[in-house]
Amino acid sequence: MPADTPSSSNDAETAISSNPDPDNKTMTQHVSVAADTEDRPSPRKEPPPYVVSLSPGERERAERALVRKIDLRLLPMIIIIYIMNYLDRNNIAAARLAGLEEDLGLTSAQYQTSVSILFVGYLLMQVPSNLFLNKVGKPAVYLSTSMVLWGIISTATAGVQTYGGLVAVRFFLGFVEAAYFPGCLYFLSAWYTRKELGFRTAMLYSGSLISGAFSGLVAAGITGNMDYKRGLRAWRWLFIIEGAITIFIALLAVLVLPNFPRTTGWLSEEEKELAAWRLEEDIGEDDWVDSEHQSFLHGAKLAALDIKTYILMVLIFCIVSSGSVTNFFPTVVETLNYGKIETLLLTAPPYVLAVITTFVNARHADRTGERYLHITLPLYVSVAAFIVAAATTGTAPRYLSMMLMVPGVYTGYVVALGWISNTLPRPPAKRAAAIAAINAVSNASSIYASYMYPRSAGPRYVVAMSINCTTSFIAILSATVLRFLLARLNRELDRDEAVAVVVGGGVRVTGQASRRGFRFLL
Repeated sequence: MPADTPSSSNDAETAISSNPDPDNKTMTQHVSVAADTEDRPSPRKEPPPYVVSLSPGERERAERALVRKIDLRLLPMIIIIYIMNYLDRNNIAAARLAGLEEDLGLTSAQYQTSVSILFVGYLLMQVPSNLFLNKVGKPAVYLSTSMVLWGIISTATAGVQTYGGLVAVRFFLGFVEAAYFPGCLYFLSAWYTRKELGFRTAMLYSGSLISGAFSGLVAAGITGNMDYKRGLRAWRWLFIIEGAITIFIALLAVLVLPNFPRTTGWLSEEEKELAAWRLEEDIGEDDWVDSEHQSFLHGAKLAALDIKTYILMVLIFCIVSSGSVTNFFPTVVETLNYGKIETLLLTAPPYVLAVITTFVNARHADRTGERYLHITLPLYVSVAAFIVAAATTGTAPRYLSMMLMVPGVYTGYVVALGWISNTLPRPPAKRAAAIAAINAVSNASSIYASYMYPRSAGPRYVVAMSINCTTSFIAILSATVLRFLLARLNRELDRDEAVAVVVGGGVRVTGQASRRGFRFLL
């Protein structure tokens, strides 16, 4: 059979029935491709006519122009939206320093519950939201609508008068905000190749780091200048101002953002063909085609059957658990015993450093195609930072540890997020379900982490820092396991490129993809 001819399902079953491991000693088991390709069109054998007509130099220029066009429309807007997403989710930490607890009469445990309840709503909605986004194929409309809703809910937080009201508003805020981050990770993976995705993921996540850097500055300005303006406390103004800005940006976003390559109206037909083909060429299979080929249950089932989903889940969960310190960063920095305004200002430098290290690390990861070291080396820095924070009460070493813990966690985190789409690329419904499920489970850590930072545990927060240190180390171990597993799969593909393989019952690489040179990024 010629290398560029796709097998029928019967041919595929025949082709993979021979097992290069007759003793069955490896984790690799050969199965039918048919079950995994149902409900999806077969990949094209040849590029579309427009791509065929281009010389190599013309193809390079056309692709560079296309990526630049998408970058300019997509990246600035999703970064701005994520800044607001993160601000609206975490401004409760700044509100705590601006009188929230006193006005509502909250105990420390009630405040912690108000923080953690957001993540309950956040967890419940992520997988259904991503599968729905994949089904409808209109992320510009869907994500912008979600943003309007969470902006309204965030603004309404200014009107709460009781602990119960705060808990209710925070739950629904998390429920609606759940659409954005996993939706954006999936959104990016539908536009960029594997070696472009790491840096773009870093660009997206820079929104949260930038908001972490400047939320303290914004909160300091509002706290210092608007307390009791028009009879409202500063923390109420914080929610009103940031929520109103969110709604305004959302109305602009629906006009600026693209949809998927095949559903973006401001691309020419040639650009659509090139955008879709380069993704198919990168993986060896077509990506999102139309809503009729997107199955909710099929995608979720494939993600659930793949052992790599669970390894990635542990990896991301542990990183997010370690990064939970950012939800209470103003409280942690407050232990340096500076005033409220100085404390808010001191929260900015660690995030600024994290933005720089994240961009540099992600850019290098994309250029080299390496993932493992770009994830684990920063985590070793976070381990050291958490140990220092728990071991000393000196101002200088403690602030040094705070400078390192945020970059240490998040520098590798954005590469790990890109590794999800690199490792679970097709079909798109599976990728959408896996991204959402992994992100949902990872954010479950924020529920228990909210109780690790009572004021009584300061200044060292020994329990919290010890747990953060441990989860960072477990994340390193998980990345190591995944690297060995992917290396083993690549060796299988090198030995027999027409094989479809399942590891532990789930991971699939079709003969078509492997013949086109698909290999997992390590």
